[in-house]
Amino acid sequence: MCGIAGTFQLKGTGDLGAQIGKMTGSMVHRGPDAEGHWIEGPVALGHRRLSIIDLSSTGNQPYASHNGRYKMVFNGELYNFREVKERIADHVFKSTGDTEVLMEAWSRWQLDAVHQFRGMFAFGVWDQREETLWLVRDRLGVKPLYYCQKGDQFLFASEIQSLLAALPGKKEINEQALAGYFRYQSVPGDETIIAGIRELKAGCCLKISRAEQKLIPWWDITRPGKQYQFGTKKQVREQVRDLLRNAIAQRLVSDVPVGAFLSGGIDSSAVVALMAEVSSQRPETFNISFQEKEYDESGYAEMVARKFNTNHHRILQKPEYILDNLIPALDAMDTPSGDGINSYIVSKSIRDAGIKVALSGIGGDELFGGYPFFKQYDKLRQLGSLWPVSKPLRQLAGAFLSDANSRKDRLKQLLSTSDVSIPTIYPLLRQITGPAAFRKYLNIDAAVTDPIQQRLEGLEGLKNFPVYSQVSIAEYLGYTQYTLLKDTDQMSMAVSLEVREPFFDHELIEYVLQVPDEFKRLSYPKQLLVESLGELLPPEIVHRPKQGFVFPWEQWIKTSLRSFCQERIDSLSERSFVKADPLRRAWSDFLQGDPGIRWMEIWLFIVIDYWLTKNECS
Repeated sequence: MCGIAGTFQLKGTGDLGAQIGKMTGSMVHRGPDAEGHWIEGPVALGHRRLSIIDLSSTGNQPYASHNGRYKMVFNGELYNFREVKERIADHVFKSTGDTEVLMEAWSRWQLDAVHQFRGMFAFGVWDQREETLWLVRDRLGVKPLYYCQKGDQFLFASEIQSLLAALPGKKEINEQALAGYFRYQSVPGDETIIAGIRELKAGCCLKISRAEQKLIPWWDITRPGKQYQFGTKKQVREQVRDLLRNAIAQRLVSDVPVGAFLSGGIDSSAVVALMAEVSSQRPETFNISFQEKEYDESGYAEMVARKFNTNHHRILQKPEYILDNLIPALDAMDTPSGDGINSYIVSKSIRDAGIKVALSGIGGDELFGGYPFFKQYDKLRQLGSLWPVSKPLRQLAGAFLSDANSRKDRLKQLLSTSDVSIPTIYPLLRQITGPAAFRKYLNIDAAVTDPIQQRLEGLEGLKNFPVYSQVSIAEYLGYTQYTLLKDTDQMSMAVSLEVREPFFDHELIEYVLQVPDEFKRLSYPKQLLVESLGELLPPEIVHRPKQGFVFPWEQWIKTSLRSFCQERIDSLSERSFVKADPLRRAWSDFLQGDPGIRWMEIWLFIVIDYWLTKNECS
């Protein structure tokens, strides 16, 4: 796991050495173990290394192919690299890691090589013969990759901060991305808050030469590499278990100890249970606990730890610790997010305990129907034929609804929809700020293009999937990719922790997405996953209320963080995209306990002002 950067001078010359040094220098946290640069002609490549596999210097980058044609910088882990290595019989390998395997695979098969790998990755390859730069990102967008063109120079990096380090001067806000941030609490699509900086789409490759830039999709979630036939429920459960078990086994490949997050929920408990099965060593598990009972899940985590005989670590965190780390967490946001602080606190706590790699249970909710709206959408879809004819009645009901708060605004939008398709309904289910709040607080056009809705509308194969899987696909292309995975990466890498997510194994996902709804319909959350694990999970874990990892933000904003938030509100009120008076009134009403104003809506304003101020954006 690392940080990568590079520049390509499309015309003329520049001081590439100084520039690439600034880019890698801004990402020390992503790779504190080693730094490397390669500069030749119009290209400079840079790398920061967090040593996980092959701890020797033979794993340092940038990396050159044996034939001398290619130079590469790579961020990620390729869990099946040893299998691919066996297919490259005409090369004597000098290292024991995955970087050299990827380099030699690329030198033989170019873009076709990526289909052979299972893992998370983002990398850049310079082809000296063709004078072409290739940028490639993994299937699901686990690892980030950003790029921009400034005049005659093309730049790329693992972080926006790295690009900004190489591009001093005025930074213009992208209002299209800003609208997406307020709508979804993070920036959706391939735009970023900074105008001109884009994110490479998941499952895509960008080919850059002096003549052209070409985006090449190489994986599509709606076009699985293998078509499955389904027999009995027992056979489906066995296959799910085998695929998840294999995904976990592969993610234990490491030359440093691998731990696991253990919240005591279904997903993390499933990971630990199968980890105990496949590992030859006693699992190291970590739980973040609190003195306040309403936020503490440590008892459930300890139950799982005892059952699977893990070396369990309960890390008690007091509110003071979280508040003391608020500013470092905000500073760690490479891209603004309303939901990233939790990830930072968990990652830092585990990294401080001495762990460099940890397995996480994120992704289970999205794949196995862990959120309430899976069942809600299934019921709504059953009304499909009645929806058009009920439009007059729905419009009448909507007319009596005030849009004074977000929940009523969302219901009003839902009643006015023309159909109940995923592209229409999913954005409403996931939005934080609706049109009414846009009009009230922001000088931004609420009707700007919604990149998530646009992406879903363009998926011709979406309707061929079962209903539950359609919701999962929307999750992968929406909240999961632009909030969950982005927060996990930026917050864990800020403290030099590598997080591995077995539920994001693409073979597991491709299989489960094809499973018919008859195997998935829920009597309780994630029923297919639980049934696939048999008796592994204690019933107390399976049937307890879903809690989630939350902090008492509403209380803190009104008390401990009040002065900090007041400063941010005052600062934000000076910005042109904000309607100052309505925002100030909302802040005052919130402090006085108005239930119609949610803390998350206030927090989005706090975070974005801090981020824009820190990055000197106007």
